[in-house]
Amino acid sequence: MNIPPGGQCKGGAGVKEILELLESNSKLTENDIAIMLSMDVEEVRSKIKELENNKTILKYITLVNWEKVGEEKVSAMIEVRTTPQRDVGFDSVAERIYRFPEVRSVRLLSGTYDLGVFIEGRTMREVSHFVATKLSTIEGVVSTTTHFVLKTYKQDGVIIEDDEEDRRLVVSP
Repeated sequence: MNIPPGGQCKGGAGVKEILELLESNSKLTENDIAIMLSMDVEEVRSKIKELENNKTILKYITLVNWEKVGEEKVSAMIEVRTTPQRDVGFDSVAERIYRFPEVRSVRLLSGTYDLGVFIEGRTMREVSHFVATKLSTIEGVVSTTTHFVLKTYKQDGVIIEDDEEDRRLVVSP
């Protein structure tokens, strides 16, 4: 299914609304979505299945605050400078990088560095070892700069710890 510019697909109803609802809350059921969009449940089910099959919906994700369960993870953002390869540009190097299980995300960047690589490990040593033995040794990788994440305040649009009390002044008559 190709989604035309207006966000419509066969059947007339826009899939954009379904995608927006699922992106904000992947736990919504087909029945919930049908009610919210005044659609038939079977129509919603069919559209979601089609979106999954054509890889518009890639995965349903649960965002976990691992610190709450005592699990420590080390995250790092690594800026990578590469030499683009003829006919494939940065794609070949990016593909070699994103195949590693430690890698959570790879993005093409503008500016001084070409790729942003986000990884997770159990320790700083493990992350450092990945950079030194796997990432920096890839043909086409010219240099790397590693930034360790010290604290995450917001991820994927979700505030991680929102303990802030209401700081507005009380107005009394």
